[in-house]
Amino acid sequence: MSSSSINRINELTAEERAVYATLKPEQMPQHVAIIMDGNGRWAGRRLLKRFQGHQQGAKCVQLVTETASRIGLPWLTLYAFSLENNLRRPRAEVSFLMRLLRSYLESNVQRMMDNNVRMKYIGRTHELPPEVQEKMQWAEETTARNTGTTLTLALNYGARCELVDAFRSLSTELKHKHRSADHITEEDIQRHLYTAHMPDPDLLIRTSGEMRISNFLLWQIAYAEIYVTDMYWPDFRGIHLLQAISDFQRRERRYGGLSDSVGEVEEDPDRIRIAAG
Repeated sequence: MSSSSINRINELTAEERAVYATLKPEQMPQHVAIIMDGNGRWAGRRLLKRFQGHQQGAKCVQLVTETASRIGLPWLTLYAFSLENNLRRPRAEVSFLMRLLRSYLESNVQRMMDNNVRMKYIGRTHELPPEVQEKMQWAEETTARNTGTTLTLALNYGARCELVDAFRSLSTELKHKHRSADHITEEDIQRHLYTAHMPDPDLLIRTSGEMRISNFLLWQIAYAEIYVTDMYWPDFRGIHLLQAISDFQRRERRYGGLSDSVGEVEEDPDRIRIAAG
């Protein structure tokens, strides 16, 4: 953790500092990804319109991002707008979400600058409305020299489409370099993903209690720890991010290996008799 992030811990709320004090700096995740779910249900529970849930959810994005920046989290990736949202939601709702995105960027870029946050995007963003793309580019260019947390918004994103795009790009590369597909490696595929410039997520958070991945970062979360909360996204705050990290630090990450708590390993497996039946 950089000295600048250590100096910003005092910007946390008292409640956040209490949780942060229990964390182990050497076990902090490098990359946290969040499936922000439950805006509509949050609104429905309060007899509000769906758009009011989305508006409150947009406010939470900035609050959580600022906590991430204060603790020096290098990478934060948020599932903001899926490819399926674009295709299957009512046009009026999609149009509102696009206007909300523009408004969010306009209203919060200065706060991004104040918090040393850098903006990035993943997804088929070229399919979004031109005026939205222009505002996205403006926000990305304005914050490009910031060196703190990189906030990545997944917009018009779907993991299966990402893999299709990666395979198409890799196929073009192989033809150009006259390489055989027989020697494709995981690293080759990784280089062509939208996320090639960032590490894989260590921690995936999902709000609203749903136990599914929803076509988000399918390749990248192969070994991520998953944390699900029943809380709807509009109620999620920086302290809840810290609580998720606390839970993450209690996990034992084995990456397919063995932990110290498993039974004794037989030194000569050929001597083991396999029981019939």
